[in-house]
Amino acid sequence: QVRLVESGGGLVQPGGSLQLSCTASESIASINVVGWYRQAPGKQRELVASVRNSGYTYYTDSVKGRFIISRDNAKSTVSLQMNSLKSEDTGVYYCVADLYPTGAHYWGQGTQVTVSS
Repeated sequence: QVRLVESGGGLVQPGGSLQLSCTASESIASINVVGWYRQAPGKQRELVASVRNSGYTYYTDSVKGRFIISRDNAKSTVSLQMNSLKSEDTGVYYCVADLYPTGAHYWGQGTQVTVSS
């Protein structure tokens, strides 16, 4: 069982930046796909970004060009650099590991991101 712990959420003004970090309780080197989901108020959860061991990345359309996902297998960490934040980026962000088409086997507890002036 892999435990994932997120950090880095908070309140930021529109146009600002935040970096989310996720630390796994064991090595993620054998986990092909890791990523970040988010749950916005009143909306379905969505996959925001993911990264494979090959380096292939996926971004949902609304964050392309603004967010950057990365992983460090040696440190068992996954990061999400969020730039040019918008109010619609508000939500709870979950670090996930071992993704499959409709979800993931491992989830963190979530970290709140609020974009507001």
